[in-house]
Amino acid sequence: MHKFKLYRYFDIIFSVIGLLIGWPILLVILIMGFFDSRKPIFLQKRVGLYGREFTLIKFRTMPIGTKSIATHMVDASSVTNFGAILRKTKLDELPQLINVLCGDMSFVGPRPCLFNQLELINERRKRGVLNVLPGITGLAQVSNIDMSDPILLAKIDQEMINNLSVYQYFKYIFQTVSGSGAGDKVKNKEDIE
Repeated sequence: MHKFKLYRYFDIIFSVIGLLIGWPILLVILIMGFFDSRKPIFLQKRVGLYGREFTLIKFRTMPIGTKSIATHMVDASSVTNFGAILRKTKLDELPQLINVLCGDMSFVGPRPCLFNQLELINERRKRGVLNVLPGITGLAQVSNIDMSDPILLAKIDQEMINNLSVYQYFKYIFQTVSGSGAGDKVKNKEDIE
């Protein structure tokens, strides 16, 4: 896994640059988020490297008190109007630059799941996916594969890890910034009925 040391250097450099350039945007979203929910920063325990716990940092897109379950299981009506904008533009994930800088995450890696997603955790453990840092983006994200199919997701994560190159590292980042992938989907009303 020596190649991942190189990606760690990229992670540090780009997260520092991102935070230095993006702090005015972060500040504006923070202020607007305060008016939207009173608590604009969302902290959640996620599964990290080797299955260890880390605290994911995001901008809040749902009301305080929303049940802590996988996003694909949450009703779309649970997302606030401001939160919907943040999700669509992926700006809700900007604070994860702090997670990347601290070494909890990488820019590219498997999307970090919750500890109650046991099937996904087991599949990832079997396939060695937990042996790398989770990421903000990756093959599954740009391919619109969410956590609703744990076996498929773990398989795609494994494929990404085994074939990851410097080219693909930058390709996934570029695809995400340019709008590929829908991020974590929430349920539409039709899905519930």
